Amino acid sequence: MTENNELLKNLDKLHTTELGVMRIKRNLSLDTDDVAEWCKFKINSGNAVITRNGKNWYVNVDGCIITVNAYSYTIITAHKEKR
Repeated sequence: MTENNELLKNLDKLHTTELGVMRIKRNLSLDTDDVAEWCKFKINSGNAVITRNGKNWYVNVDGCIITVNAYSYTIITAHKEKR
């Protein structure tokens, strides 16, 4: 559980690239211009399940999975959970 707090403690460092914004908006069909803020909100929600595997954090929340680099806090991608 303390590992999960590491991502939550560093939410202010969360960011993404221009390509990341386009990829996340396409994958999740988002209609927002501030994808990083949208992801921060989702990651900080009470029902988010945060796990770390190697160099990435995986946040499973509301039917989607957000992938964040554990060292740079870059949001790499997000996609809908496969059922």
